[in-house]
Amino acid sequence: MVTEAADGLHVMVKAQGLTPGMHAVHIHATGACTGPDFTSAGGHWNPTSHKHGKDNPQGMHMGDMPNMIAGADGAGELEYVIPGGAIRGGATPLLDSDGAAVVIHAQADDYKTDPAGNAGGRVACGVLSAD
Repeated sequence: MVTEAADGLHVMVKAQGLTPGMHAVHIHATGACTGPDFTSAGGHWNPTSHKHGKDNPQGMHMGDMPNMIAGADGAGELEYVIPGGAIRGGATPLLDSDGAAVVIHAQADDYKTDPAGNAGGRVACGVLSAD
């Protein structure tokens, strides 16, 4: 779920069926989740044309978020605020003509390696919409 507030976009991700452990979570630029590899979601949402990761001196993408921990039951949750983001309109709209998606990766994000933090394959995907 994504909601817009004065401080940016509030993102809430809930997932089940993951391998226990740390997983990268990113917002991707295209609202399509065609399996099995979810490459249809495109690259990270990056309207500011930065590099990847909070620890990259040239970073970070607006779609970069913290890692999520999946418990022994395969469930995980993540809450994060994307400063300056907007659902529609403004300089950095999330939902353009082809939408956006949240993608969970097989491994943790190292927060610095461009373009995706060495996070491994895409294991889950969800399309974002304003509906």
